[in-house]
Amino acid sequence: MQLKQAIDENKNTLQKLKKADEPIPVGNYHQKKEEEHSLLDKLTHQLQQLAMSISRENITEIGELTERAEDDSAEDDEEEDDDDEEESKESGEEEETQEEEKQENESHQQVTSKEYIAVGDFSAQQAGDLTFKKGEILLITEKKPDGWWMAKNAKGNNGLVPKTYLEPYHKEEGQESSEEGNEEDVEVGNEIADEPEVKQRTDSHWSAVRKALSEQINTIDVLTTMGAIPAGFRPSTLFQLLEEGNQFRASYFLQPELAPSQLAFRDLLWNAKTGTIRSRPSHVSLILTLWSCKMIPLPGVSIQVLSRHVRLCLFDGNKVLSNIHTVRATWQPKKPRTWTFSPQVTGILPCLLDGDCFLRSNSLSPDLGILFEPGISYIRNSTGERGELSCGWVFLKLFDASGIPIPAKTYELFLNGGTPYEKGVEVDRSVSRRAHGSVFHQMMMMRREPQLLVKLRSLNRRSRDILSLLPEILIGSMGCIHLLIFYRQILGDVLLKGRMSMQSADFISNPVLATFPKLLEQPDVMDALRSSWAEKESTLKRSEKRDREFLKAVFLLVYHDCVVPLLHSTLLPPFRWAEEETEATRWKVIADFLKQNQENKSALQALLSPDGIHEPFDILEQTYDFLGKIRKKAA
Repeated sequence: MQLKQAIDENKNTLQKLKKADEPIPVGNYHQKKEEEHSLLDKLTHQLQQLAMSISRENITEIGELTERAEDDSAEDDEEEDDDDEEESKESGEEEETQEEEKQENESHQQVTSKEYIAVGDFSAQQAGDLTFKKGEILLITEKKPDGWWMAKNAKGNNGLVPKTYLEPYHKEEGQESSEEGNEEDVEVGNEIADEPEVKQRTDSHWSAVRKALSEQINTIDVLTTMGAIPAGFRPSTLFQLLEEGNQFRASYFLQPELAPSQLAFRDLLWNAKTGTIRSRPSHVSLILTLWSCKMIPLPGVSIQVLSRHVRLCLFDGNKVLSNIHTVRATWQPKKPRTWTFSPQVTGILPCLLDGDCFLRSNSLSPDLGILFEPGISYIRNSTGERGELSCGWVFLKLFDASGIPIPAKTYELFLNGGTPYEKGVEVDRSVSRRAHGSVFHQMMMMRREPQLLVKLRSLNRRSRDILSLLPEILIGSMGCIHLLIFYRQILGDVLLKGRMSMQSADFISNPVLATFPKLLEQPDVMDALRSSWAEKESTLKRSEKRDREFLKAVFLLVYHDCVVPLLHSTLLPPFRWAEEETEATRWKVIADFLKQNQENKSALQALLSPDGIHEPFDILEQTYDFLGKIRKKAA
């Protein structure tokens, strides 16, 4: 009776409460008020059922049920008190998100013991996983924040299962509840841009990423609870893959690949008629343009954003199939939720800001697509801790159900929260995709959802011919594509045309081949090479530009005057991502060096100057160890 009276008092108080009574504006006031009212009605219904069950049971069972009801009611009262306090705070939406995240963290620490039904088949891919079939009932004993829960099946076997394969099991509703849950998970967006289903893990790097994300989850929980980041943000999955090693960097995919016989190259062939490398078409060859990101939630004042960017790669719903390419975004203080790419600049556009990207792949997977992950690099003001957060993700499938490539047009892709192996997570919980309210209300809510605008461009014959000279698998900036072509031509000259014996395993002396892959990891030095080459190319005659051998010779001279001294200069600090002070220092050193070269018309005086300090000479500066590169790729 006391609980019933308490609920009735809260109902009366809530009914009398008006929006004008709030000391400060509260977002979604009427919606939150209706949610509180429905919660109180639910508690009243639960008390009525509890009273009926008490009357039927014996004295012993009465004691047990009463104790359980008091615990449940106490928890509900705490939630009501928390919710009442939230309405008087500065932002109701942020507090509600914090409360939900806190409950998720508590579920990570405590045993939940709740039954879930499997919506698909799952086969264990490594030790510790639990195999199950569709329709099987699993008892969840522990919910982990990384999306993998500890479960127990009917036979008593325990193991990890992906939560995206599970739905809450309601005995009284049975299969109908499962179907309703599936309908609720339908999201509004472009039909081509549907998120991929989580498939069986056949590669080992996902396990390493899952472990790394789990180690960082405590920091993210703290930031979420503090309101510093939205609930849908997670540690960046693609950034973790980049940190695992070089197998997802462009320099790895730039190296030629041997054929299965190990006697020839699979993606680097010589054309004796034209005297150049042979073009090789690929299954996927396209150009895309990143237009903008809209309605990206803002982090709190407790963290400082160092970089806003989008990472992209080829993905088949199971594993990454290419290098991970990063494009940095720009934004205006008046519109902090909108990110743009390819800004107007004086001179050449830095390749790091270039939103025009090329993609090549020979994968025959019907689920092949592009995985986009907008993210931020940040530093915590209180501790100085640095990190990388994903602001969501979206998957653009490149082929439809019949295997036909999707059309070249602009796609408006709505972002999903969480990580690529989580399903049903929203970036900003205050903006829900679930269909409710009027059509006008749904349209307004869609405009507030985080989204990414991408344009796929059709290729003309010239663009197709240029892309066919690149490696079979690669993603990069269109601003650097002409330099990549020079590198591939020189690679063909050295490995195919100029070698006296194909069986020779001697080191190859060529500074361009030895150092060019490093430029893909140092975009500012790559921009210096682009600037120097553009300046030199502007002085050439038309007849000289048509001579391929002459152009290669001039390119080698520009490369030796520009790149080689910079890479071995002690004045140039090591490249560090999203460190503004380091980036500014590097730009100053590079700009001063280019200015000095322009004045002296050569780098020789800078190299011989007593003011110039360089690292001691190493034979590796001149050596291209092809077999060593192959061994690293095999490892």
